[in-house]
Amino acid sequence: MSYLQLQGVSKTYGPVSVIQGIDLKIEKGEFVVFVGPSGCGKSTLLRMIAGLTEIDGGSLQLDGRDITRLPSSKRDLAMVFQSYALYPHMSVYDNMSFALRLANVDKAVIRQKVERAAGILNLTQYLQRTPKELSGGQRQRVAIGRAIVRAPKVFLFDEPLSNLDAALRGQTRVEIAKLHRELGATTIYVTHDQVEAMTLADRVVVLRDGHIEQTGSPLELYDRPANQFVAQFIGTPQMNIIDTTALPAMSAVVGDGSGHDGFVGVRPENVLVRPAGEGRLAGRVELIESLGSNTLIYANVAGSAPGGVQIVAAQNTRTALRMGDPVGLDIAPASFHLFNRRGQTVAGAGAGAGEQRAAP
Repeated sequence: MSYLQLQGVSKTYGPVSVIQGIDLKIEKGEFVVFVGPSGCGKSTLLRMIAGLTEIDGGSLQLDGRDITRLPSSKRDLAMVFQSYALYPHMSVYDNMSFALRLANVDKAVIRQKVERAAGILNLTQYLQRTPKELSGGQRQRVAIGRAIVRAPKVFLFDEPLSNLDAALRGQTRVEIAKLHRELGATTIYVTHDQVEAMTLADRVVVLRDGHIEQTGSPLELYDRPANQFVAQFIGTPQMNIIDTTALPAMSAVVGDGSGHDGFVGVRPENVLVRPAGEGRLAGRVELIESLGSNTLIYANVAGSAPGGVQIVAAQNTRTALRMGDPVGLDIAPASFHLFNRRGQTVAGAGAGAGEQRAAP
């Protein structure tokens, strides 16, 4: 049996079903990320696991014990919130030790646990400060430390980095990854940021409208998306999705010989920019984003659709191209994905050939 197992878990609010019979198994020590757009149900599902939102249907088991109806305080889980939820009048030490003091744990044991957690999170010198004397990143580390001292069976993170600026998000993301390696703890992490999902997770669970679209390692989802939604959600910049009716020439470019009627997906790094007059497609540069280490080239290709079709190319070199320049475009061999009109992956073609994973 898996360490944490969800069987047919569901949640409704009146006539609206927000979680639709989720089945999921999480192994001990695994770092699982729930990812999806706003309103997909990922935070609701996390709160159901935590015991903060009631489970209407199905069951939840942790380490062989049914915890479906247990209160949150009895589930042996610890949650880190987006808003930090620190007591403003308490010191860092008191915030981190609060739950242990409520449980009447020996003071010497409390000190040992708090000092160990503070050492792991580089908070030792801040133990006597109050939250208002800390930066946003330090406050989030205090919230994480408060969870660590409880030594729970599962850590739950609800978008813990969304209140931080870009630099702190990157730094704290690295700290969370290191913390997971050091503690070997089972972790469930909710985010809408697919970069966090790709860099942190052992396994990613992509959610949409209260159900699971696909689960797998970050690179499995990137290389073999089960459908168009996952293909576009995972990856930055987003996968190019080209309607073959808007750009009939794409059928010849991918060369599948089937006269595919649907959508062709191509990752920007697999779009090859050629000099004007070369390549299978002719386009014109609309925008160039120079990011230093790589360059994004947005090209417009004339097709049957008014205004043409935009295709984004990513390359790890700088470019002398300018807006308005004509270019040729090619697609790297066998790097494309085919989707039917319902957005489902078509088996036996391109990068997804025969290896797509069906949603559980």
